[in-house]
Amino acid sequence: MISKSGFTKFNISEIEEWIANLRVAKTILYIQQHHTWNPSYISFHNNNHFELQLAMKNYHVSHNGWMDIGQHFTTFPDGSILTGRSLEQSPACIYGFNANAICIENLGNFDLGKDTMTAAQQETVVRLTAALCKKFNFTINSDRIVYHHWFNLLTGERNNGAKNNKSCPGTNFFGGNKVAECEENFLPLIADALNAVVPLTVIPVLKYVCVIVSILNIRADASAKSKKVKGREAAVSGAILRVYEIKNGWYRISSSANDWVNASYTKDVKRYSVNADVLNVRSGPGTAYPKVASLSKNQEVFVPKKKITDIKFRWIINGSKKSFYL
Repeated sequence: MISKSGFTKFNISEIEEWIANLRVAKTILYIQQHHTWNPSYISFHNNNHFELQLAMKNYHVSHNGWMDIGQHFTTFPDGSILTGRSLEQSPACIYGFNANAICIENLGNFDLGKDTMTAAQQETVVRLTAALCKKFNFTINSDRIVYHHWFNLLTGERNNGAKNNKSCPGTNFFGGNKVAECEENFLPLIADALNAVVPLTVIPVLKYVCVIVSILNIRADASAKSKKVKGREAAVSGAILRVYEIKNGWYRISSSANDWVNASYTKDVKRYSVNADVLNVRSGPGTAYPKVASLSKNQEVFVPKKKITDIKFRWIINGSKKSFYL
């Protein structure tokens, strides 16, 4: 494990242990798979991991205007992994589908006829994804593990590659970038990697809350006088937190540790799953208002506010400062 330029480099065994001990305040619901396209294998020289990662960060910040590198992790042809932006921050990887997601960028161009993924990188992609699934108690399916190719670039609508989509993570990524190819070729490898894992005991979540301040410190007890928890980043504005215990106006946000936040800096939200094939998101409470995005079946949202007026529902999605309507 080596750190440089704000990134940490792991081998797959090291990052599995790191993820097992990871403590993330925000709720994680999805894992995104991408390929970098450029840089591709021709740019990798076995010892320039940090240089390539820093170049991607500089491009994302200076050219795209993002706050940081877009992805949370980057895998490399030799099987190494580098960390990227903080897991407490949403990625900048799939327009309209970044909230509550983890983004994995796999260095290379995995379209047909381009780079052939090495066996070392294949193993790393599978085991890294499996480790995250284990950590966040995911069911292995194509609602939780998603490819960039399945989302319309302009609207963020999930159309499974029907129109206006990138090929990312590549037309030859584990045998193809279609949903059926993911389910046939990639997801079984994730399931196999988890076969020997004893399922974790799941502690019930009492409710979900959204952070409404810029930074919310996490403390070792239910008191403002308590020390900040070491080794944990503060929760950030808009993050969805899980609540496992309530005491004296404080919420415990870990199922296994005494990690507490002040409840007065949060807002209650409810978790909903879309049951329509496509659910339009509009700028106002009615079909006459412009469509600004869409949600696909089984996609989940957290709703801080619901108001019924003339059988019209008002929703504010994922702590956004703007009001949207479904």
